[in-house]
Amino acid sequence: MSELVEQVTDETFDAIVERSQLPYLIEFASPSCTPCTQLEPVLADIARDLKGRLRIGRLDISSSPDTPERLGVRSTPTMLLFKAGQPVRRLVGTKNKRNLLEALSDHMP
Repeated sequence: MSELVEQVTDETFDAIVERSQLPYLIEFASPSCTPCTQLEPVLADIARDLKGRLRIGRLDISSSPDTPERLGVRSTPTMLLFKAGQPVRRLVGTKNKRNLLEALSDHMP
């Protein structure tokens, strides 16, 4: 995982994601999820390209199951975009960089 994509857990979710001053895209993933692995370099590229405008994190649902359950995450990969502590966009399944940027564009500063 890229150093630009933060590791988030049940314990750190509220402090990191919900209190972020920037929009925060969190990927809910699992170690056995091949599409999640394929999404890693895409998220790292976006994190690099949008540094200072968007924060990105990844939560492993196998080691942190409470947050995905609370947010209704049923499959991986699922990405939620938070703005001012509230989820504003849900994306399910793998996306290429262009499609992901298009999906996020309405919520970017």
